[in-house]
Amino acid sequence: MPFHQWAPDVYEGAPSAVTAFMSVAVKAAAFAALARFIAGVLGTGVEMLAGVVGVLAVLSMVVGNVMAVIQDNVKRMLAYSSIAHAGYMLVGLAAGGAAGFSAIVFYLIAYTFMNLGAFGIVVALAHRGQDCERIESFAGLARSRPGMAALMTLFMLSLAGIPGTVGFIAKFNIFIAAIRAEMIWLPVLVALTSVVSVFYYLRIPVLMYMREPAEEAPRSEIASGEALVLGFCALAVLFLGILPNDGSLPVIGLDLPVIDWANASVAQFFLD
Repeated sequence: MPFHQWAPDVYEGAPSAVTAFMSVAVKAAAFAALARFIAGVLGTGVEMLAGVVGVLAVLSMVVGNVMAVIQDNVKRMLAYSSIAHAGYMLVGLAAGGAAGFSAIVFYLIAYTFMNLGAFGIVVALAHRGQDCERIESFAGLARSRPGMAALMTLFMLSLAGIPGTVGFIAKFNIFIAAIRAEMIWLPVLVALTSVVSVFYYLRIPVLMYMREPAEEAPRSEIASGEALVLGFCALAVLFLGILPNDGSLPVIGLDLPVIDWANASVAQFFLD
């Protein structure tokens, strides 16, 4: 947890586009490098670190989710959310084995799409250089920008781990890996802290659909590049949430067995 203290202030102070890059690229690279190093150096001996990593995971999950509840700035909320998600990934690291590391790889893929999508909405809603940062700024968005509201709702549901989205599959894999490692206290805390996260993630959809806007929201046209990124992230969140391993689109000849890919990527470190 102490290693995450910089995140809320940096997320809030940096431009949203830069924050979006930091939130996914830096975290994905750091966790991929950490998992690669630990698996490559320790292999099956990673169990010696399970207790320490488990405690760090609990601290990250609890502090990240509790602090996110009290935020009124969406970028700070997503910063504390990212701390909580780092905790979920640390659960996979504590579980160890092929199942734990494979779950981390899939979680990184899932987190990239759902978090980049959430920050993409914040970027797309910026008007004349002013970011849409306050959570209250999303009030009534479903009336003025229904498409944006629907996409933001999808990304919030996925970050909360609601079934039917890639976020649920990612948390489920972490959950199962910890159970297989007989670290039952960790999946219990994953479930409890996920319940807490539902409150602050669904706060934004409630504001968008059930509140009148405080004032007439400025409207700006979404750039084609932004629309492409948001559409791709939304497709990935839904597609990988429904067909994470057997997904295929025969019309265009696309086959995406993502969980198999994640398993294959770590298998070499756990060969007998």
